[in-house]
Amino acid sequence: MNGKDIPSGAPDRVLEVNHLNVFYQDTGVFGKKSSFQAIKDVTMHIDHGEIVGLVGESGCGKSTFSKAILGMLDDVRIEGEIRHYTKRPQMVFQDPHGSLNPAKTVGWILEEPLRIFGKYDEPERKRRVLDMMDRVGLERELYTHRPRELSGGQKQRVSIATALIQRPRFVVADEPVSALDVSIQGQILQLLLNLRDELDLSYLFITHDLNLCYSICDRVLVMYKGEIVEQGPVEEVYEHPRHDYTKALLEAVLK
Repeated sequence: MNGKDIPSGAPDRVLEVNHLNVFYQDTGVFGKKSSFQAIKDVTMHIDHGEIVGLVGESGCGKSTFSKAILGMLDDVRIEGEIRHYTKRPQMVFQDPHGSLNPAKTVGWILEEPLRIFGKYDEPERKRRVLDMMDRVGLERELYTHRPRELSGGQKQRVSIATALIQRPRFVVADEPVSALDVSIQGQILQLLLNLRDELDLSYLFITHDLNLCYSICDRVLVMYKGEIVEQGPVEEVYEHPRHDYTKALLEAVLK
């Protein structure tokens, strides 16, 4: 199944966002408070089995939006509605090196979410860790290795496994291959597609690479200065862009 195939059956929703606004609060040197609006009146949804791309230039608000919908932002004011229809949504981060504890082993890192979850005993936790390592293509001998002993691709596989160890149904992938060598990017993308099918996942796929978005996403959201200025099926938006910003992005790719 490729990135544009959707599992059969009537789609059901995994995420709804209605009129979301995110404001950063700041206190200046003289105690004067100011507010910066990073996300402006965003309404969107993701259906079961979809891979929805979120594209835009660096600094446009993509990461802020993703962290807002997962409740990962502090010291911000959030207005609007965020409604999840799945349990324990997770994120795969852009930089696998920075997201992994350098002092811990792969086994410890993968088991920690299960320890926090508190549902399984130690043998069952280890069984689930080894099963997930198999699923993401990590050799079992890496169980006792630390992040510094892993390649970039292996680190990202650990990051993906960590996000999936509690079996979420919705995952935000924030530029998951941009920090990897080109030779490894295709492997990680194919892994994400395979896991989508095997584990019944839906993705919000954040990227600045429009070609990548086109190749694996079903729908696309175009973000500009914190707003979604255009959204729709990938083919429709790419072939018949309406907003000037979308046109400019696509023209830059075609040059």
